[in-house]
Amino acid sequence: MHTAYYKEYSHSLGRDMEFMVYGHSGKPCVVFPAQDGRFFDFANFGMVDAVKDFIEEGKLQLFCVDSIDLESWSKKWGSYQERIEQHERWFNYIVNEAIPRFRQIHNDTAWENYQGKFMTTGCSMGALHSANFFFRRPDIFDNLIALSGLYDAKFFFPNYSENLIYNNSPIDYLKNIPWNHYYLDMYRNSKIVICVGQGRWEDECRVDTTEMKNILKNLQVPAWVDYWGYDVDHDWPWWKIQLPYFLKHML
Repeated sequence: MHTAYYKEYSHSLGRDMEFMVYGHSGKPCVVFPAQDGRFFDFANFGMVDAVKDFIEEGKLQLFCVDSIDLESWSKKWGSYQERIEQHERWFNYIVNEAIPRFRQIHNDTAWENYQGKFMTTGCSMGALHSANFFFRRPDIFDNLIALSGLYDAKFFFPNYSENLIYNNSPIDYLKNIPWNHYYLDMYRNSKIVICVGQGRWEDECRVDTTEMKNILKNLQVPAWVDYWGYDVDHDWPWWKIQLPYFLKHML
């Protein structure tokens, strides 16, 4: 398996950011770590091994990025404005700096001039991030696999009033998207998977998943919203089973 480590300067964040690449060709996929996670977590928790067949067969290329949740979503003692502004700087880093760089790396390793869109995925907080990037920028992303996520920013920013928080809360902004917004056609032409278990630590995620299901149904956006069993916990052993299962249907 082709594996590469990168550490490159981000102008949006004013510091070096690290990421890992797994694979040489196939659908490029941005992987967001779980809450407060790092770019190496996907490998360390066995997720890369779980999908290695797709990677080695040249069907999938993973770009595992770093989070800054400890400076934004998880920094509960900080002001809402400072936290969400820092998140937005990270959002801009991913969209304006990382994605063009990933496209360059993909074209170099796959020996092609790929101009298509990216997949995105993540577990837990990574599911929120992957969904948020997908729904905010369907011009960049056309495939989503979100596992065990919370999709309402009020879980992290109770009683918020800031517009930037609203713009990063999929449940909120999707409820109010105009019926004639051109993003809706992009969503409808994408592949969307939102999955949650019904075991330990999944109660709040299950509520948000159901809310997302209802919102997308009302918007006439096809989505595969899948509820797994009562023994399926909010934990890596199950995510290692879920991700390759959905990739078989998506790639």
